[in-house]
Amino acid sequence: MTNICPITKSPRKRSAADKVTAALQPQFPRGVAKPALRALAGAGLHRLSDLSRVGESDVAALHGMGPKALGLLRTALAAQGSGFRVEKSKPKKTTGAGRF
Repeated sequence: MTNICPITKSPRKRSAADKVTAALQPQFPRGVAKPALRALAGAGLHRLSDLSRVGESDVAALHGMGPKALGLLRTALAAQGSGFRVEKSKPKKTTGAGRF
């Protein structure tokens, strides 16, 4: 059985999603695919500048966001002298064994 996105199987939802992506396309670099644009819109990210308030891993985790779109966004942000929010690294957990 194929996993079908609810947007693609409903003509009404597809039409609404197409309107959203058409409105967003000028705000993002050329080449970012519609599924990625829908993912960004669903996350409330409507402009390239909005991406500077979220971490790259958060954007990468969005359903519909692929490596090509992520690379295009990263490059476009760098060209503006910006980037994704710097994520704080979490300290590694150590077990009691082997500690002095």
